[in-house]
Amino acid sequence: MYWIKKGLPVFCLSALLVFCCSWGFLVHRTVNQLAIYELPGEILPFFYQHKEYLVSNAPRPDLRRNEDSTEATRHFIDLEIFENASTPSMPLYWNDAVKKYTKDSLLKYGYVPYQVVFTLEKLTNAFKRQKIDSILYYAADLGHYIGDANVPLHTTVNYDGQLTDQKGLHSLWESMIPEIEIGNYQLSSEHKASYLKNPAEAIWAAVRRSASLVPEMLEKEKEVSKQFTDDQKYRIQIRRGKESKSFTSAFAKAYAASLHNSINAQLLHSADQIADFWYTAWVDAGKPDMKPYLKDWSAEQDQQLRKELEAFHSNKLLENRLLLSKQAEPFSAN
Repeated sequence: MYWIKKGLPVFCLSALLVFCCSWGFLVHRTVNQLAIYELPGEILPFFYQHKEYLVSNAPRPDLRRNEDSTEATRHFIDLEIFENASTPSMPLYWNDAVKKYTKDSLLKYGYVPYQVVFTLEKLTNAFKRQKIDSILYYAADLGHYIGDANVPLHTTVNYDGQLTDQKGLHSLWESMIPEIEIGNYQLSSEHKASYLKNPAEAIWAAVRRSASLVPEMLEKEKEVSKQFTDDQKYRIQIRRGKESKSFTSAFAKAYAASLHNSINAQLLHSADQIADFWYTAWVDAGKPDMKPYLKDWSAEQDQQLRKELEAFHSNKLLENRLLLSKQAEPFSAN
């Protein structure tokens, strides 16, 4: 959640408290789980057996920012600083970008697409060395950074709508709306993990796809706001003696409807891409045999995996209580 990096506006404070387990934690965890089901049979059982780890640790890079001051800018990129939207000019690779813009500029204005490639390389090396703990660690982190690259407001200086008098837009889009609407989302995909001949090109395409959604996000918020009074749009809460303001669920639902399926589409695109990157790391490592690293794989586990695959493809993971990210107490809002 990039807006934390620039300091918490009073408006967003309540959102952080409400979504303590929320591209937000909810979606990061969800897309890591969905990605597992898209993997080929050679590695699917291994990733499935470690599903709980990959899901529960999906938000870890966000938490790491509390201890690592260099972490925040790995999660976003302010594209307007580096290029004009009509004429993309950012180099695909880190060394070329450093030569063109300097390392200090990249560290200041974000470098999520390069961080995705860095983490992919670490995952590939972990597969080569057959270091299981490292494979799982970097797979979880890689899923997180790919998820962030698919969030539109991770690609712009106007990261929270603060430059257009739309403060709070970030948590509304990436956290509050998915929490409210996930029951209506399509959480199935016919995508099968594909090998990426050029991973850098793939993640840059994702970043620019995300950036292309920003104008409509801003425009629709302003349009929907005209239908609400301030009392209908916001709710005021007192927390620890301080007043904070957040969006009502009525406004969030109206704004979500105006965006049609774009948030859901980005969620699925994230999961598809995570699967592709995990698979690519394994292929580039020489397709090591992962069967020796399965822990007591049984007929029962195989049956459970088949059950979950069927639920995934029929969009019934949530209905069948198989979506780990929603097994906690459900979100509620006024």
